[in-house]
Amino acid sequence: MASIALIDDDENILTSVSIALESEGYGVTTFTDGASALDGILAKSPDLVLSDVKMPRMDGVELLRRLRAESSVPFIFLTSKDEEIDEMLGLTMGADDYVKKPFSQRLLLERVKAVLRRTTSAPTSGRDDADQIIRRGSLTLDPPQHACSWKGEGVTLTVTEFLILHSLAQRPGFVKSRDALMDAAYDDQVYVDDRTIDSHIKRIRKKFRQLDPSFDGIETLYGVGYKYKSD
Repeated sequence: MASIALIDDDENILTSVSIALESEGYGVTTFTDGASALDGILAKSPDLVLSDVKMPRMDGVELLRRLRAESSVPFIFLTSKDEEIDEMLGLTMGADDYVKKPFSQRLLLERVKAVLRRTTSAPTSGRDDADQIIRRGSLTLDPPQHACSWKGEGVTLTVTEFLILHSLAQRPGFVKSRDALMDAAYDDQVYVDDRTIDSHIKRIRKKFRQLDPSFDGIETLYGVGYKYKSD
């Protein structure tokens, strides 16, 4: 049973969404502000976070920023119709999806299931776990375990970052357009622009360079896309 942290300052949303999630078998912990949620999430490590954007004490964008400094937990924003800027900012910061208010319970449940599938399902299903592991020089990707390492040291990637890197590493030297990377990393119902993919690539590089300042495995072909360098 997957565990979900639900954060919103609207008690009606907390109640109705909790009931819907629990009816699907999820365990739900609720919070009414970002500050208390941050402590609870880091302490209990849920499988997914659902968070409003505008909240007291700490808003959803700041909550995501602080979480991403320590955790790759899947994160979905609940946003109002007038918060398009916040949506795009959230995706570039590492959110995995967003759902606009008012939303149907059915739509929300489908988006939750889709993000959890991306977390738990290997990008290349139907093969033995050992066969799915990708090794490219110093890089190792283990899709069934959602694990990544560089020169034997672990690199913590979000779901979206892992899927983008996996897509690139599957075919070293082959250029992937931003559209192709969007298809690999996002559900069909989620629209992202070029800036979002570029921001994900920037964060992936930063994480690898924290371990190895000379990391240059991902090459940018301006106006075309990205490729993982051949071994």
